[in-house]
Amino acid sequence: MKTLWVWLALYLLCSFTWADTRTSGHVYLSPQLQALQDDPQRNPVALWQERGQGLWQAQCASCHGAMDSVKRSVASFPRLSADGKSLVNLEDQIVRCQQRGAAASQASESSALESDSVLSLSAAMHQAAKGERIQVASSSSASLEHTTQWQARLSSGERLYQTRMGRINLACMHCHDGKVGAQMRADTISQAHPTGFPIYRMAWQTLGSLDRRLRACYSGVQAPIPPAGSADLRDLELFLKVRANGMVMDGPSIRR
Repeated sequence: MKTLWVWLALYLLCSFTWADTRTSGHVYLSPQLQALQDDPQRNPVALWQERGQGLWQAQCASCHGAMDSVKRSVASFPRLSADGKSLVNLEDQIVRCQQRGAAASQASESSALESDSVLSLSAAMHQAAKGERIQVASSSSASLEHTTQWQARLSSGERLYQTRMGRINLACMHCHDGKVGAQMRADTISQAHPTGFPIYRMAWQTLGSLDRRLRACYSGVQAPIPPAGSADLRDLELFLKVRANGMVMDGPSIRR
């Protein structure tokens, strides 16, 4: 009994003294970019959010109602599809919904992951979900086969995060675990928690998804760049989101 009380005391002590040291990428921005991010009158992301709100009313509200109704769902992507064959992030889901709607109305406009309409809807939905905590997990009601596949994709993402690649011969972890706060050219290396996507990146002069940012990292280490929407990119996103579970979503946001 005495041993039990000792363990209980240690557990409570750890519970009260442990602190989450994970930080959003916003922390690593220059004061000028932080000011731009925090000013709704000057923040360029507002243009995409505004369009996304209009698209929601035109394309989504008849099925889903108010955008606030899906904010918790936004924080739970990526997810494994019902058949277990693909990992789907929020932009993938928007594309699928748009394509179903286009087929139903015999519309000819096609969707793409980085299209203006997809990114606008993503920006508006992430804005609605601002303040929600990331909660990405396999469904508790999923079959054993589904759960096993989800875990396999997560393990693949972790392996990619730890694997050296490209002519620079670096893995994600070498920068985002081992060099946090250091300068890389004009950037400050962050912890790579994807709480702020989609992002308006000054170097792009437009909005982009996490998929695009990951491809830019492949380019940065001079590795072959996976095609948009590839399994490797989705596995990496899954690992990064699970790694950030419990963190507050603060996007869409600005990056240098």
